[in-house]
Amino acid sequence: MRTQNATVSEAETFNYKVVRQFAIMTVIWGIVGMFVGVFIAAQLIWPNLNLVDWLSYGRLRPLHTNAVIFAFGGSGLFATSYYVVQRTCQTRLFSDKLAAFTFWGWQLVIVGAAISLPAGFTSSKEYAELEWPIDILITLVWVAYAIVFFGTIVKRKVKHIYVANWFFGSYILTIAVLHIFNNIEMPWGWFKSYSAYAGVQDAMVQWWYGHNAVGFFLTTSFLGMMYYFVPKQANRPVYSYRLSIVHFWSLAFTYMWAGPHHLLYTSLPDWTQSLGMAFSLILLAPSWGGMINGIMTMSGAWHKLRTDPILKFMVVALSFYGMSTFEGSMMSIRSVNALSHYTEWTVAHVHSGALGWVAMITFGSLYYLIPRLWGRDSMASKSLVEAHFWIATIGVVLYIASMWIAGVMEGLMWRAVEPDGTMTYAFVQALKSKYLLYIIRFTGGACFLAGVIIMLYNVIITIKGQKPVNPAVPVGSSEDSHQASAVGAPATV
Repeated sequence: MRTQNATVSEAETFNYKVVRQFAIMTVIWGIVGMFVGVFIAAQLIWPNLNLVDWLSYGRLRPLHTNAVIFAFGGSGLFATSYYVVQRTCQTRLFSDKLAAFTFWGWQLVIVGAAISLPAGFTSSKEYAELEWPIDILITLVWVAYAIVFFGTIVKRKVKHIYVANWFFGSYILTIAVLHIFNNIEMPWGWFKSYSAYAGVQDAMVQWWYGHNAVGFFLTTSFLGMMYYFVPKQANRPVYSYRLSIVHFWSLAFTYMWAGPHHLLYTSLPDWTQSLGMAFSLILLAPSWGGMINGIMTMSGAWHKLRTDPILKFMVVALSFYGMSTFEGSMMSIRSVNALSHYTEWTVAHVHSGALGWVAMITFGSLYYLIPRLWGRDSMASKSLVEAHFWIATIGVVLYIASMWIAGVMEGLMWRAVEPDGTMTYAFVQALKSKYLLYIIRFTGGACFLAGVIIMLYNVIITIKGQKPVNPAVPVGSSEDSHQASAVGAPATV
């Protein structure tokens, strides 16, 4: 049993307060965001649930996406990046005050979104609906985040920069550029603005931002989690350090050019559409390289899946990462896109990535992290972690399978024509045919939400538990002093 002195030593060395705050809010915002998602899924089945304007589908849908991506996913990224950068750099965060500002500022951004979006204030840009006062606050928080993260890298006490920090760092820099340039706008009052771009240029900039929000906020960043927490939980080195570096650079370069595949068959110039499609297909190689690196890290540890539900979360997350990236590349092909675009197939693809990859790797990472943050031996209830895994997995499968079927059916019905050129099916017929599949989608979403509620309960009883304190290893010990022993060869710059 580790000593109480180790707890004091570590508390003095690392800033775990902000990590704890973000970890708890990740779970809470996960429940909020996914509850809104389940509610709007119910509205598609029972339209009478559109009770008033501010609870209507059109206003709650952007709230759902912002809450899941930025409130849940963003809080999880703040928590894990702050933890990983301290542990691997063997030093405290660059500035405790700036770190605290990022926490409270980010929560204020989320509350601002929760108020303004249902009230109908929106810029109407996908994943960038928030109006200019909140955009400015996001910029300030993000600049502080960058200063804290890179300042910690600069003051590190080890020569090497572990590869997870490469992924975290690239996401921080890229999101800053994307957010600023996509949100250049002219304010027209406190809650209205007009974009600096117009027409097809506005669409091009928006989907340069939109796809790279997926590419860097929802992929590259969470790969930072994967490269730290999967080796840690499996107690195995990263399968291939060289592959991780190839993965990093090829992913960072290729993702930036794939955005035009969202605008196939539009007024965007053909050469730009083709460029987006080409880079989307190339993107499959680095994506699968990273997935294979994560899966192969389990070599010699596969037997642990029988008894370790945290590893189950991580392996399933990697599987969904591989599947979602393959599907995304295929959907960027013009002939496939002609069938899939604007259908529920796109919804299935988004959620296989958001729930199957992003949420599952986050759950696994938090289950690893939370006992260590509060000095516990483990989560209070391993059986609840196991229950969460199976409920969440079943929920994801129900959700995406129903939407895959609905999307393909819908696309085929839309393109069916009679000999005289008229449509075989009216739009309402395609809508009616999806009714049962909407019910299955709602059931899957409700399962996933139930899993997060179980997680919150488990987190609460873990924190309040009376188990003996078992702190993480203090600085100077073997656990994180050199990542080669636990999580693979470190990266140099």
